[in-house]
Amino acid sequence: MNTRDVVFPKGRQALYERNRYSPAVRSNGFLFVSGQVGSREDGSPEAELKTQVRTAFTNLNAVLAAADCSFDDVVDVTVFIVDPATKFETIWEVVPEFWGQAPFPNITCVGVTWLYGFDFEIKVIAKLPQTA
Repeated sequence: MNTRDVVFPKGRQALYERNRYSPAVRSNGFLFVSGQVGSREDGSPEAELKTQVRTAFTNLNAVLAAADCSFDDVVDVTVFIVDPATKFETIWEVVPEFWGQAPFPNITCVGVTWLYGFDFEIKVIAKLPQTA
């Protein structure tokens, strides 16, 4: 078996090790980022929805930066929302702060019933920058 090329953001490796998953894996020119939630340093959820979404994007951007990427390199987005009928509009008020300019990545939004105490999760696939 090949060894996975795992990317860890600064300061959160113990959290990922405790939960037994990798924040991101490089493979064939792409970065596959695990779902990021609005968790504080200790892993607990931010209480307020907009803060939770901002923190999820901040956590996502830290993973991307650890792989020398940014949200501009993202080509595919999947978001999971608990009770999207009541929360989608609030979440989408925050998203433009992080989304960047057109052309935008593609997106799939999935309504779910449970996210381990969170209301929003975002996972992405990014194209790794070309290296010389």
